[in-house]
Amino acid sequence: METANRPLMWHGMFLFLLGLITGFLEQHFTNVRMGLAAHLEGVMNGTFLLVLGAIWPQVQLPQAVKGVAYWTALYGTYVNWIITTLAAVFGTAALSPITASGHMGKPWQESLVTAGFLSVGVAITACSLLLLWGLRSKASQ
Repeated sequence: METANRPLMWHGMFLFLLGLITGFLEQHFTNVRMGLAAHLEGVMNGTFLLVLGAIWPQVQLPQAVKGVAYWTALYGTYVNWIITTLAAVFGTAALSPITASGHMGKPWQESLVTAGFLSVGVAITACSLLLLWGLRSKASQ
């Protein structure tokens, strides 16, 4: 897991590219506002992974815990982009009343997007807490 910084940076650039491509396609989504959100999620989450790759050697955690931080970062960033893109395609309003702008998906679509956003929230919060723990000043001493 110590040499995971390059793969994190690769995933960051790949997700950034997916975000750019999503931006080119946003006018074709059922909900264009959510398409813009998906574009921004790809770009911002890609940037997050690039930064995480840059600081990864400074994260001081037990190997198993560092692995959890790594995989929750990848899960949280990719699934955030995927679920937001699906919400744009389906036109769902789940957990996003501002970007819903009068759209509503089928019940199964709303449930899928809700579950996806909730899982992303849990994963990225857990990842952030682990990273804060690994970057505390006491860990570097």
